[in-house]
Amino acid sequence: MRLTSIDIGTNTILMLVADIDTDGTLTVIRDEHAIARLGKGVDANKMILPETFERVLGLLQKYKNISEDCGSEKILARGTSALRDAQNQSEFNDFIRKKLSFEVSVLTGAEEADLTYLGAISDFLQEGAKRNFAVLDIGGGSTELIAGQDLEVKSRQSLDIGSVRLTERFLKTSPPSSLGVSQALSLIRSQVTQFSPLSSTARLIGVAGTLTTLAAIDLKLPSFDREKVHGHLLTFDAVHTIFNQLRIRTLEELRSIPQIVPERADIILAGILILLETMKQLNANEIVVSDRGLRYGILLREFQETKTRQ
Repeated sequence: MRLTSIDIGTNTILMLVADIDTDGTLTVIRDEHAIARLGKGVDANKMILPETFERVLGLLQKYKNISEDCGSEKILARGTSALRDAQNQSEFNDFIRKKLSFEVSVLTGAEEADLTYLGAISDFLQEGAKRNFAVLDIGGGSTELIAGQDLEVKSRQSLDIGSVRLTERFLKTSPPSSLGVSQALSLIRSQVTQFSPLSSTARLIGVAGTLTTLAAIDLKLPSFDREKVHGHLLTFDAVHTIFNQLRIRTLEELRSIPQIVPERADIILAGILILLETMKQLNANEIVVSDRGLRYGILLREFQETKTRQ
């Protein structure tokens, strides 16, 4: 069956159109990514801004058109942190339903964690072998750490820190002030202490834009390439070196770096700070980058539920 998933995040909105074979294998037809800043102002006001409604509508209309052109049977749209926090969540969802005739379901933190884990590990499973995984998802509004063995989630931990939240609160200048970085680090450190240590056998996997951007920079790619960043191994030292290189750049200079999507340039430092402090807390010297995540998990879970119903 051919299905479409749309991951409506705080910073980015991603769409995946894929065929799912009878054994659960995914064949990607279209994989789209755009920065829509749904969560702009949500941390401060707990409201999705009026201009955001129209901006997101335009992007979702484009995604719906692509989905229909690809012959997809169904659109599965899921909202995450910003929609969970927004007091006008129902107004936004009603707006999208009336304009585009599909529903946006808002995931709980636990549901988001489970689906992200499922998507992230799907390309790293080995038949017949029991493997421990920990998936780190640094989003715009929140950061999750999900640990499990093969397909079974054992623990979920979520923090209300994300690259958009931290940037709006502390990293307001470019380059950021020493005080701003210090304040951001103080908050991050107070939060990541909640993360439990990893099993010595756990493989740490990182998803979302901070990780994929860092992989592209580390690989010195001429431009961002999802296929090449997927599976790349990032070391703590490499991430730290990249942070020191980027923290002294102006916003214009960051936007000119070929591996950084221009719309992500203003929040990349916040995401890297979260990653560095999390790796310290977990005593992890390396992390594997995955370009898979929630949008893959949404389709895999739909496949599993469809099989159960049959």
